[in-house]
Amino acid sequence: MKVHYILIIVLTLVQTISAQTINPLIIAHRGASGDAPENTVASANLAWEYNADAVEIDIYLSKDQKVMVHHDASTKRICNKDLIIKKTGSKQLRKLDAGSFKDDKYSGEKIPFLSEVIETVPVGKKLVVEIKSGINVVDQMAKVIEASGKLDQMIFISFHFDAIVKAKQLFPNNKSFFLIHSLSDDYANLFQKVKDNKLDGVDLNYKLIDETVMQTAQNMDLELHCYTVNDAAIAKDLAKLGVHSITTDFPKKMTQAIAMKSEFSTK
Repeated sequence: MKVHYILIIVLTLVQTISAQTINPLIIAHRGASGDAPENTVASANLAWEYNADAVEIDIYLSKDQKVMVHHDASTKRICNKDLIIKKTGSKQLRKLDAGSFKDDKYSGEKIPFLSEVIETVPVGKKLVVEIKSGINVVDQMAKVIEASGKLDQMIFISFHFDAIVKAKQLFPNNKSFFLIHSLSDDYANLFQKVKDNKLDGVDLNYKLIDETVMQTAQNMDLELHCYTVNDAAIAKDLAKLGVHSITTDFPKKMTQAIAMKSEFSTK
C-alpha cells in the first residue's frame, strides 16, 4: 500500500515538473506582427483575439515628452517618412500611416500612445513593455502606467541595463528582465549582475539557449525568457528546456503548437 502511495506521489511530481517545462507563456512580438502592422492597436487586438498570454511592445519618447509605441528610432521603415521620434512632436507623428506598409486594409493605423495599447489589455493578460530608447523614457512611462490602473499587468524588458534597473526600482513588484542578444564566455557574471540588481531574470535571443545556459539561470533562481521564435518545432524544444516564455510574431500558431498554458512564476 505504501509503495502504491509513493508511486502516486512520484507520478504527480513528474507531471507537475513536465507541466512547468512544456507550458511557456506565448508573447506576441509587437502584437501579432506576422499578420498585422507591428506596434499598433490593431496588432495588439489581433494578438488578444489569438489568445496570446501577453503582448510585447516598444516605446520611445517624442519631442513633446509623449510615450510612443514604435520599434525604430526613425519612422522611415514603417511609415515611409523619415522622422526621428525623439526630435518630432507627437501630433506630427500621429499623422503618419503606420499600417498600410503591412496591408492596405490597415491604412490609417496610427503610431499609438502607450496609453492606447494599455487600454487594449484584457483582464488576466500581460503587457510586456520594452524600454527601447533608454532610461530617458522611464519616468514618463511610469506616469502613464500609474494612471492606467493596470500596473499589475505590466512587465518590463530592455537591452539598456540602467533603464531596466530603474524600472525595477520604480516598480519592485513587477517582473523586469534584461534583454540579451549575445553571450560571452563569462555570461555567468552577467547573470550574477542581473541578480545583484534584483531583476527577475533574462530574456535571450533563443539561439543562445541550451541546457547549460538554462541550468545556469535556474541555479541563480533567474527566470529565462526567449525571443523571437516563429518555428513551432524550435518552440517545443525550448519549452522542454524550461523557458518561461516564448516571444513570437505568430501567436496564433504558437498557442496552437503549445496548447497548455501556465502563468508567470511568482517569487
